[in-house]
Amino acid sequence: MTYLKGAGMTKFDLDARSSHERVYECVAEALETGNVSLEDVGAIFVSNGEAPSNGERQKHVGPMMSTMFKKEIPVITVPAGCGGGGAALWNAIAYQKKNGVDNILAIGFEKLVANLSEKATDEMLMGGERIYEQAEGVIFPAQNALVAQQYMMKYGANEDDLSLVALKNHENAFHNKKARFYGKKITMEMIKKSPVVASPLRLFDCSIPCNGAAACIISNDKGDVEITGSGMSTSALSSFEREDMTSWSSTKTAAKIAYKEAKITPKDVDIVEIHDAFTPVELISYEDLGFAEKGQGKELIRSGYTKINGKMPVNTSGGLKAKGHPISATGLSQIYELFKQLKGEAENRQVDNVKVGLAHNIGGAGSTTSVHVLRKAT
Repeated sequence: MTYLKGAGMTKFDLDARSSHERVYECVAEALETGNVSLEDVGAIFVSNGEAPSNGERQKHVGPMMSTMFKKEIPVITVPAGCGGGGAALWNAIAYQKKNGVDNILAIGFEKLVANLSEKATDEMLMGGERIYEQAEGVIFPAQNALVAQQYMMKYGANEDDLSLVALKNHENAFHNKKARFYGKKITMEMIKKSPVVASPLRLFDCSIPCNGAAACIISNDKGDVEITGSGMSTSALSSFEREDMTSWSSTKTAAKIAYKEAKITPKDVDIVEIHDAFTPVELISYEDLGFAEKGQGKELIRSGYTKINGKMPVNTSGGLKAKGHPISATGLSQIYELFKQLKGEAENRQVDNVKVGLAHNIGGAGSTTSVHVLRKAT
């Protein structure tokens, strides 16, 4: 069995602190909450984009971890774009099962907002297809707008549905002290009047870039939270290469694996952290994760089913939309939120009677996806 012993996370913000400081902070919290000593850690899996524009001039982050923590152990770097945090955890779990290492540390960090937005956008675009997307300037908001257009034409969703997703996640982030939009009141009027980025997506349909780090410790030793399912899958680089742009097979496959390992069905899930890089992705993911039939995801957001006081709360942290999206740190920040919820420590975001949580992390427009199922240990 794999237990989630501890988790840590920095505030997601625009602070210019170094990555070293952020990594130290989230790892210290993970060790403290897990009551684990750094001496007991037998391997580290770390994800980072190694972006040239952030000014840190630091590649080869594996040895950077060895220098920071004075550990001569396996340190494996896992680059997977926006899905890096979840991919690092998936690899850590697989490594632990094969090698029997008692305690493994998974880390994701990014200093994303440190230069002109044009440079950061250009670097992120390198995660898209080189000829059709990069050469034509089809940046990720445009890619997801094309997906949204297809989804709306096929299934009757509309811009109001997207706005409801944004509003829900901002309402949740308002109460999350570590969220980018903590304490910031966002109204439906503000969302609907925000500028169009790539039709039908407006500014508030897009996740917010920021800097941040998150970490967790998995262990063979029994803890309060167990990771019962871990799935990962990779699909085509471009959404238009797939048979259906409005259904992301990597999510469906990863979820199927995770559900099977956990011996549950989607109906058993109490709380979810979904990769809402753009609001339509949340609607599509409701369906791909098995919470709604195809084309019916819009009904979950319209009915309040996924609100914090609904039947199955989604993105109580605020999601990428309002908590923030520091690329490689995102997947492990989802794990942090579920860890807090399952331990009853989410303060005024706490959901009652939570037993099973699911984290869903994507790299690219549905290209690399991990799904993890967490359960309150008995």
